Amino acid sequence: MASDALSLANVHAFYGDSHILHGVSFSLQPGAVLALLGRNGAGKTTCISTIIGFLKPRDGDIRLFGEPIGGLSPERISRLGIGLVPQGRRIFPSLTVRENLTVARQRESTAANPWTVNRIYEMFPPLRERHAQFAGTLSGGEQQMLAIGRALMGNPRVLLLDEPSEGLAPLIVAEVGRAIRRLKQEGQSIVLVEQNIQLALDVADQAVILNTGRCVFAGSAAEVLNNEQLVEQNLGVFHAH
Repeated sequence: MASDALSLANVHAFYGDSHILHGVSFSLQPGAVLALLGRNGAGKTTCISTIIGFLKPRDGDIRLFGEPIGGLSPERISRLGIGLVPQGRRIFPSLTVRENLTVARQRESTAANPWTVNRIYEMFPPLRERHAQFAGTLSGGEQQMLAIGRALMGNPRVLLLDEPSEGLAPLIVAEVGRAIRRLKQEGQSIVLVEQNIQLALDVADQAVILNTGRCVFAGSAAEVLNNEQLVEQNLGVFHAH
């Protein structure tokens, strides 16, 4: 049986004495987009931090294509193939667009079609026009494109996107959605943490809902769209699709 791109089994995580993740389990299929949803404080970012290694799981198992990665250092996890686009973008403002991309290049990738600066420019044409500009002078949307491009330069096997649409104008949010769809077409496995439920469920195949650090739903994104009660109880919003 082909292994999941990413799997969490009974993961517990703490910040100091605070028990944040309570036995979280879910798996991401290869080439799929999984929307990780929940209210503020539900444990989504903690979950991302635990996957990438910023926070060591106290218990449970995390695997990347069947290989255990729980508790390894963030550098090691990154080298094994997990890319992160962090909340708040965190690009290097005093480097140019091109420098932000080239600094993130990992050693030769085994990928059939590895990411290059030019491929990033094809995906995000505004970055090509601004390749020599300092990243700190870009608009929020352009910075988000750059943050995604920078993560892709590491040729990740699984890409973690933490709140990519946060603080962006609706037009730019649609642009981010298009980028995620295109990555999915290319077979990129993605975990998407997103407050914009509509965007998340539009692009996702799978959905996981966290509530106070517990997994209250894991299934198809379509099931969430069709379950008003689940959405209202756990996300506090209702939207007609």
